[in-house]
Amino acid sequence: SDAICNFVICNDSSLRRHPIIFNPDFFVEKLRHEKPEVFTELVVSNITRLIDLPGAELAQLMGEEDPKLPGANSTASGFFRSLMSLKRKEKGVVFGSPLTEEGIAQVSQLIEYLHKNLRAEGLFRVPGNSIRQQILKDALNSGTDIDLDSGEFHSNDVATLLKMFLGELPEPLLTHKHFHAHLKIADLTLFDEKGNKTSTPDKERQIEALQLLFLILPAPNRSLLKLLLDLLYQTAKKQDKNKMSAHNLALMFAPHILWPRNVTANDLQENITKLNNGVTFMIKHSQKLFKAPVYIRECARLHYLGSRAHTSKDDLDLLTSSGSKELQPLKSQKRSRLDSCHQEETQQRTEEALKELFQHVHNMPDSAKKKKLIRQFNRHPAVLTPGSDVPTSPAPRRTRSRSFSGLIKRKVLGTPVILERKSRDATPEPVRVSKENIQLLQKCGSPAHISQMKLKSLEGQKEGSCRRMRARLLSKDSSSL
Repeated sequence: SDAICNFVICNDSSLRRHPIIFNPDFFVEKLRHEKPEVFTELVVSNITRLIDLPGAELAQLMGEEDPKLPGANSTASGFFRSLMSLKRKEKGVVFGSPLTEEGIAQVSQLIEYLHKNLRAEGLFRVPGNSIRQQILKDALNSGTDIDLDSGEFHSNDVATLLKMFLGELPEPLLTHKHFHAHLKIADLTLFDEKGNKTSTPDKERQIEALQLLFLILPAPNRSLLKLLLDLLYQTAKKQDKNKMSAHNLALMFAPHILWPRNVTANDLQENITKLNNGVTFMIKHSQKLFKAPVYIRECARLHYLGSRAHTSKDDLDLLTSSGSKELQPLKSQKRSRLDSCHQEETQQRTEEALKELFQHVHNMPDSAKKKKLIRQFNRHPAVLTPGSDVPTSPAPRRTRSRSFSGLIKRKVLGTPVILERKSRDATPEPVRVSKENIQLLQKCGSPAHISQMKLKSLEGQKEGSCRRMRARLLSKDSSSL
């Protein structure tokens, strides 16, 4: 981070040796100023993920349509609008003018003074002296240097003048475009186990939504809002002295921060509680609201550095779904390197799977299916044969005999054949023997028994037939051996 800061921020070589504190939102601000359209698209896409904004309200947030505000067509609103226009005819550099950096610099004197005088009871509620306020207002409008610590002004004078400045702005500090979005944020609540909405506010989602909304505020509005909320947060911390809690302060400032201009409380009857509670929430959590969410920081950093380091899957998915070609963080060299690694890993897994498959086929009992599979392996040895550690040659074939003479052979060499079958976990197939041959075998006895008895002569035709059969079997045995 130090190298990045030295390269981007410090153009003066004399300052590069000094330690630099890196601003985590540096790339966020850089993206906001250099490519505002890309930045806005990224932020708004995440706002709509958190709150439901119909087409018209989304268009108002993006500035594509004029905001439709409550009480805009009422008679009272027209009267207030004409009254405000009369006041703005005498506008100066600060009061009644659109918010500018120059105006913020003048008003920041008031905020700085109030930070030193937060113990005054009823601060922002008790009005100050109107004559002193007018003197102070004229001085600020003319750009004259003011010494607020001289004792000429009271803290209530300064507090009332600050509210007056906010009330004379052409639009509230949070702008008209954001009005409907803040109403939706107030409705963000937790869900129960059954998926039904509860009345408990979802603070985490509300904070995240406010962080995103504050990112797309105009820069002067965001700067002054941060100064103001910091002041109100510190004021609420001293409520044991000044008797001003966060809720009491929200009642004082909600009309200037969030309420639409030229409307009355009657126009906001349905939403006035939401708006006041929303400002209370902002005051209590002001120390978290001006930090960009982590994924926005990461997206902005990736936009300029193009590195995938320290990036989660959700962040990369967010970049892909943003729909902007300028937010593609991957370089071609890194992409090709990752693709080659992925191919090597896939090929290794494929070879391991082929080895297992080939070993399984080799251990199968002898059958037509096994022969077919082995033929397929042999047909494509370079592709299917997984390696030399697994035997590739098929098992030696053993001739099966289904004849009567084969039965006699298995009788003579029965033990080795059975052991061989058991070692291969094969089930011997039954030998088909005719009924006449079985009867004849039972009458004649086994060849082993005949050899032990030295071929005793048998009587009649039975003896002759057995002798002829023995001679025929012996001749076949000698030829096979």
